[in-house]
Amino acid sequence: MSSRNSNILDRPLGRSNGILRGDQASVSQSAFALLYSELVQYHQSRVASITDLERRLESSGFGVGLRVLELLAYRSRENKREIRLMSILHFVSSTVWKSLFGKNADSLERSIESADEFMIIDYEPLTSTYVSVPSDLGQLSVDAYISGIIAGVLDGAGFPARVTAHPVNLEDGEITPSNPSGSQHNSSMHGGSSGYTNTGTGRNNNMFLPSRRDKCVFLVKFSKEVLARDAALER
Repeated sequence: MSSRNSNILDRPLGRSNGILRGDQASVSQSAFALLYSELVQYHQSRVASITDLERRLESSGFGVGLRVLELLAYRSRENKREIRLMSILHFVSSTVWKSLFGKNADSLERSIESADEFMIIDYEPLTSTYVSVPSDLGQLSVDAYISGIIAGVLDGAGFPARVTAHPVNLEDGEITPSNPSGSQHNSSMHGGSSGYTNTGTGRNNNMFLPSRRDKCVFLVKFSKEVLARDAALER
């Protein structure tokens, strides 16, 4: 049977082809943008607050995360399970991100002050690229869908965590995939990324998306049980 007709579960893990983004993405970005916009509007008409809307988007992404983990585990055929905290975070920011978006997340950072907090940063998250947030919903992060995916992957792997998405304005001179020269931006932080140390990066060379003035920070806060287990493995 040719690879073109093979079952999606049997296809090898691609190096740069994401399901939603990449040179040979298997889902049209315009189709995804339309469907996702409809999903946001559907939930918006059924909630009374921005928090409730973000929770609904997270819930929608959670089941996707569980299935993405199952798909990647089946296709890798390595009979390997991540048991360390940093290993699963690198798995999410590299393997999972590549499978969905055709690239690594732009940065993975850990908090200097809180041992249970980590940040995955994406300068051009697909879910907010084609969605305009009205002024009366200015604090809404439509990237909450991706935070739900992250939470689903982590929970399925045995690392329960609270994951939230936060838009953060770019700092002055910050280099991004769509702004490689680091031209000036207005600096404004939503909790920001100061106080965090970088633990890995993965730049996207796609120069065709519109320039953005913000990035999305996915804040991952692990449960105490996960931290205790990881500390025990250190001994």
